[in-house]
Amino acid sequence: MDRLRTIEVFVRVAELGSFTRAARALGMPRASVTAAVQGLEGRLQARLLHRTTRTTVLTADGAVYLEEARRILRELDDLEAGLHGAVRSPRGRLRVDVPAAAGRHVLVPALPEFLARYPELEVELGSGDRPVDLIAEGVDCVIRGGDLHDEALISRRLGALPTITCAAPAYLEARGIPRSPDDLADHVHVGFASPRTRRIFALEFERDGELRTVLPRHHLAVNDADVWIAAAVTGLGIVQAPCGKNVRRHLERGELVRVLAEWPTPALPITVLWPRDRQVVARVRAFVDWAVEVYAVECREAAEAEVATRGVTS
Repeated sequence: MDRLRTIEVFVRVAELGSFTRAARALGMPRASVTAAVQGLEGRLQARLLHRTTRTTVLTADGAVYLEEARRILRELDDLEAGLHGAVRSPRGRLRVDVPAAAGRHVLVPALPEFLARYPELEVELGSGDRPVDLIAEGVDCVIRGGDLHDEALISRRLGALPTITCAAPAYLEARGIPRSPDDLADHVHVGFASPRTRRIFALEFERDGELRTVLPRHHLAVNDADVWIAAAVTGLGIVQAPCGKNVRRHLERGELVRVLAEWPTPALPITVLWPRDRQVVARVRAFVDWAVEVYAVECREAAEAEVATRGVTS
């Protein structure tokens, strides 16, 4: 078995955590898969996998080798894609990481059209709000919200989501409706904790060219956007959130009500980023262009909803 095929076999065993499942996926005899990995370990003079009767897990050396092996295979895919005119027909594995709420409410519902448009792509979609090291983790691109600055990454703006301040009707009935940011001293909010720093984000208001920052008390802080909104719907406090699909759904049902509409809040920029030192291959370009289309619709609908909710509680 040639060296490249051996690397592919090792990567599949490591990803599936099983020689048997890897053999099935590769269409190879299990004995051939075992021999390939053993030959690789013999050539490297390093143990890459711990094997038991039930599990197969990476050793420390194996984890390092896996990342490098993935990089080699990805770069080979990029090279072959370029030589085969993949600008017209993107192909290969595309690894993307997005915020959980964006994946659930914005991107996944639109993915059938993307995959139908590019049937030779294999998308691996990670979701979460944790910081991702694109180079070390072999991720092609990420979508993130907020102001982002990283010299190692290239970014493209996808749009900006308007944000609103809102709460559940039951909460407002119990606590009263705030008429200005000063009133928030008598209220509580559901805190959103930064996945990177654990800092609780403050509420921000813009009016007459003035930016005011308020940090009300909180009894609960979370780091997941959908849990955050669910807590607000339950009546646990005020939130200042992007007017995305999940928030719009609760507004339409009357489960959330906008407050302080006369005090606008800064919009949330949405950005896609990819490594600066990596060639922008066809599959990344295709995904970025598609994401621009998807977020053009999402940001337009969010802007329309923001306008429709102005003055609701006045």
